[in-house]
Amino acid sequence: MKRINLTGKTVALLLLISVAGCSGAGVKHHDPMMDFGSVQAVAVMPFVNLTRDEAAAERVRDTFSTMLLATGALYVLPPGEVARGIARSGMADMTRPSPDEVKKFTGVTKTDAVITGVVREYGELRSGQTAANVISLSLQMLDSQTGTVVWAADTTRGGISMTDRLFGGGGEPMDVVTREAVDDLLDKLFE
Repeated sequence: MKRINLTGKTVALLLLISVAGCSGAGVKHHDPMMDFGSVQAVAVMPFVNLTRDEAAAERVRDTFSTMLLATGALYVLPPGEVARGIARSGMADMTRPSPDEVKKFTGVTKTDAVITGVVREYGELRSGQTAANVISLSLQMLDSQTGTVVWAADTTRGGISMTDRLFGGGGEPMDVVTREAVDDLLDKLFE
């Protein structure tokens, strides 16, 4: 049996590669003064899209809204009602509403909070001959009473793993990666 002798530099390089392929844990913020139990209905606003995929923000918003509604914890305003509320409240920038706009919008729609988001990465990530899907997004919840941020979190899922780098492979489908990211954000919301 042949023995493989790994030097310290080789081990350090392998550890660096494995860490680079891991998904980011993300950060979160919960306002300690907010009574999240009082939030019964939310509106998920259109997300900001910072990716090359023109439909990325709408896809992620749809997945997030559906999965949030599926928890049974909150009522999620349908997208058509959100659009009607935006028009009736005269909101200037629906992706980045001001505190006054949030208060006016939630008064019109009878919601307790507004969720906004930014899709930073969405789609295929390449490194050499290897490719895999990745998503990176940030969400925040704005309170209807004050219009201020009471919860915020971000996450990154997918990407190229060490196994993909060493043996090839394409990672998970985009839909799976998106659902994993949304699951992570929902876990952070309901902690």
